[in-house]
Amino acid sequence: MTIYPAIDLLDGKCVRLHQGDYNKSTQVAEDPIETAKGFLDDGAEWLHVVDLNGAKNGDCSNFIIIEKLASTGLKIQTGGGIRDIKRIEQCFLSGVDKVILGSAAIRDKHLLEVALKKYNERIIVGVDVKDQCVRMSGWVEDSGINYIEFAKKLVKCGVKTIVYTDISKDGTLAGINIKPIEDLIKIVTDIKLIVGGGIATIDDINALLKFNITGAICGKSLYAKTLSLKDAIQRCRGDF
Repeated sequence: MTIYPAIDLLDGKCVRLHQGDYNKSTQVAEDPIETAKGFLDDGAEWLHVVDLNGAKNGDCSNFIIIEKLASTGLKIQTGGGIRDIKRIEQCFLSGVDKVILGSAAIRDKHLLEVALKKYNERIIVGVDVKDQCVRMSGWVEDSGINYIEFAKKLVKCGVKTIVYTDISKDGTLAGINIKPIEDLIKIVTDIKLIVGGGIATIDDINALLKFNITGAICGKSLYAKTLSLKDAIQRCRGDF
C-alpha cells in the first residue's frame, strides 16, 4: 500500500478543511513546495494535490504551484476543477503523473470516456462521499447518487483507479470508517482503490493493510503529527 501525503491548495496556501467545509479552513504549512520536499525527504514517492479553488469554481490560480510541485521529484496525482480535455492535457504537460476527475466524471460521461481512451490508467476518478452519496463542486453539492451505484458505473466505464474520500471523516483525526470501504471493495474488485478521510494514527494504517487497498491519503494527521510519514511508509513496506 502506498502512502500519499496530501497538500490542499486554497488561494495559494497549504490548508486543511474540516469535513470539506471551506469556512473551516486552516493553514497548515508556510510553503507548499518546501512541504512537498519535506515529504520527499521522509521517503514519500507520491503526492496527492487538491486544488480547492478549482474544485469549487473552476479557478486555475493554483496551477503554477502544481507545476512547481511536479518538479520536486515526487510523482503527482492531482484533482480539483479539471473539467475538460484541455485542462487534463495541461496537467500532463506540466509534469503531473495522474489526473483525478471528480465532478466532471459525474456530469460529463463523454469527457470521462475520451480521457480514459486517450490516457487510460493515468485517469483516476474521485468518489467523494457524505451520507452515502457522491458530492460534487468541492464537496458542496450533493449529486444524489449513491456511491456504490456510482462505483458500479465506473467499473463498466473501464476506470482503473478510484480515490474514495469519506467527507464526514476528512480533517477530523477521528479515525477511518471501515464499513463503507469494505462495501466498496466488494464492487471494485478489479480496480485500484486509494482511500482517504480520517486517517489519524498508525492504527488506521494497520487497519487498511488488512484489505486489498492500493493507497492511503494522509493529510491532517501528518501536519498535526499524530502520524509519522516515515513510520507509515515503513509499515507499508513491512519494515516493522
